[in-house]
Parts: sequence; structure tokens; C-alpha cells
Amino acid sequence: MRGRARVRFLDTRPLRSSHSFRDLWIGTSVSQIGGQIANVAVLARVWDLTGSPVGTGAIGLATGLPMVVFGLLGGALADSADRRTVVRATTGGQLLAAAALSVQALADNRSVLLLLALVAVGTSCGALGAPARRTFPVRLLPGDQVAAGLALTNVSFQAAMLAGPALAGLIIARWGLPAAYATQAVAMAVSMLAVIRLPAMWPEGADAEGGRRRPKRGGWRIVLRRPTLWGSMATDLSATLLAMPIALFPLVNEIRFGGDPQTLGLFLSAVAVGGITAGLLSGTVTRWRRGGLVQLSAAGVWGLALACFGLAGPLWLALGCLAVAGAADTVSVVTRSALVQLETPDAYRGRVSSVEHVIGVAGPELGNFRGGLLASATSAPFSLVFGGLSAVLAVAAVSTANAPLRAYRTPPAEPAGQPG
Repeated sequence: MRGRARVRFLDTRPLRSSHSFRDLWIGTSVSQIGGQIANVAVLARVWDLTGSPVGTGAIGLATGLPMVVFGLLGGALADSADRRTVVRATTGGQLLAAAALSVQALADNRSVLLLLALVAVGTSCGALGAPARRTFPVRLLPGDQVAAGLALTNVSFQAAMLAGPALAGLIIARWGLPAAYATQAVAMAVSMLAVIRLPAMWPEGADAEGGRRRPKRGGWRIVLRRPTLWGSMATDLSATLLAMPIALFPLVNEIRFGGDPQTLGLFLSAVAVGGITAGLLSGTVTRWRRGGLVQLSAAGVWGLALACFGLAGPLWLALGCLAVAGAADTVSVVTRSALVQLETPDAYRGRVSSVEHVIGVAGPELGNFRGGLLASATSAPFSLVFGGLSAVLAVAAVSTANAPLRAYRTPPAEPAGQPG
């Protein structure tokens, strides 16, 4: 019992127990850094060409719509083909899009439409392969290590969020925009090498010699039929839709801290620092089997921390609240992702993963929009406090109505599912 109560650092067992997962994690981590570098390059170029927030806002349109549309299409594809082949093809598409971005930068392209079209192509490829890619950890790892594997992936994502923009600034300042896009292309090549080495991963019941097959029916409805699945996704949607704070950062910074851009940067960094810290200590929670209860608790802490951020006066307190929110978000994301993959039969994992993907994309964007509208009608502090407390109440309602989610326990340790 004393061993269970002990604080544990990042659980690295997945990197030791599965060389395939280790390859995948390395490739994914490198590609995430490359993606962050390219994002900064695109933002800088669009601003340089347009000098307008409408132009930079169009980047969100070029990425958001493909994520939703092709994410759903990718779910059906992942349940009707070898998922490794799907990810190979879509990663190749991302590599070609990154190379095209580098070429257009070398040619000094001044067409914003062409630039955004290439961004949309790369995003579409990534979204099409995302559901299949999400199913990999549960096929490569024992059941009791799935959450740990997802925690490792989340830590690499948070690290990329911190390091990527800084590296982009150095690369662009020293070698220019073409080098930034070329860095992404190299990163995608590394990711491609990692995927090529993976074993074949057909959905359960598929004939590996027969090519594509028709997905089993009910892949979308299974989310509603299983309380653990809809409860976990409803918890995440409640937290992001009702309490997403990013859109309010500039206004809070303006009214409380004089609009200092360094302070605005600290807001974003505080969330990332909290997330990385939780990731580095995630060995504590990934070994807990009460995944549903952990997610519900973390989502409640997220809402409370953001409500407190809305009331915080001193900068240190505001940053502390955001760090707590970032940590809670990481715990919630890791536990939700593991629960969804473990609770979904393999034949349906692609489509269920696509629903999770769309919720993860649309929830925060709609939440930022909601927060901005409410703040424009009232104030930023009111929007934050109201949103945070509303999220807590919504999560409590899900918890009350969903006993299976509260009682959910991670399956005991079993050998990893055999790909192919």
C-alpha cells in the first residue's frame, strides 16, 4: 500500500517493453516539433503578407475545417484497412506538403491562398490518419501500460509546444522561412521511417490478404450505447466548451497587467509548464485503475482553477492557477484517451477515435468563441468565473448520471494485442 501511495515520475515502461511503440514515440515527437516550427513560419509569413488579423485568422479556418471533415472520414478508413498503411500514406502526404511549403518559400511566393492551400493539404493528410494513429498504443502495449504510453506522448507534445516556437524563431532569424519548412519536412521523414517499421495492424476480423473490407455496423452508435464512452467524451466537452480560457488571455492581460506582451506569453507558458509537470509525474496516475474517477476529478479541478484565475489579482497567483489548470488538463486527456481506447472494441476504434478527435478539436475552439462572446457582453473575469463554475457543475452532472464511468477500472495487465 505504501508503494501505491508513493509519488512516481513519468512511467517509461512502454519505451522499454515495446520497440515498435518506442519507434512510434520518437517519430511522433520529432514530427510535433517540426509542426510547431512550421506553424510559426506560416503565421509569420501570413502576417507579413497581409498585416491583418483576418489573414492570420484564416489560418485557423485552413486547419480547423480539414481536421473535422477528414478526421471523421479517417475514422471509417481506419476501420476498413490496415491502419499502418493508412498512417504511412497520410504521413507521406504531410511530408510532400511540407516539401511544397519549402519550395514556395524558396520561390518567394506572395500568394496567401497558395500558402493556406498547402497548409490545408498537410492538415487534411494528418487528420485523415489521426484516428488510425490513435489506435496504435493499445495494439502495441499491454493494457496496464496504455495510459503510460499516452502520457509519454502528451509530454512530448507539451515539450514541442514550448520548444518548437523558440526553435522556429532561431531558425527563421538565421536561415529564413525555407529552412523552417525544410525542418518540418525532415521531421516528417523521421516520422515516416518510424511508421514504416511498424507491424501491420488490421482491425479485428479483417482479412489481411483481402484488402479493404466493409467496417462493422454501429461504429458511430457505439459511443452512445456505452456509458463509459459517452460519459468520458461528455466530460471533456463540458470542460473545454464551458471553460476554455485562451481567447480571454489578451483581455485579462490588458485590464489587469497593462497589456504587457511578456505577461501574455507567461499565461501560455504557465499552462504548458503545468502540463509538462503533470506529465513528468504521470507515473502516479497512470498506475491508478480508477480512470473514470480520475478524469472526472481532473476536469473538475480544471474548471475550479480557471474560475480562480478569473478572480486572481497578483500575477503569481494568476500564473499558479493556469499551471494547475494545465496539469489537470494533462491528467484528464491522458486518462480519457486510455479509457476510450481500452473500452472500444478494436473493430470500431477508428470511428470512435475520430469522434474523440473531433471533440478534441472542436470543443476548445467553440469554447474560446463562447468565452469571447460572454466576455464582450459582460467582462473577462465574469466569463472565466462563470465558465469555470459551469464546467464544474456540468462535470458533476455527468458524474451523477453515469455510474459506470465513476466505477470504471482499467483492465488488469494482459499481453499487448497482436498486430496484423
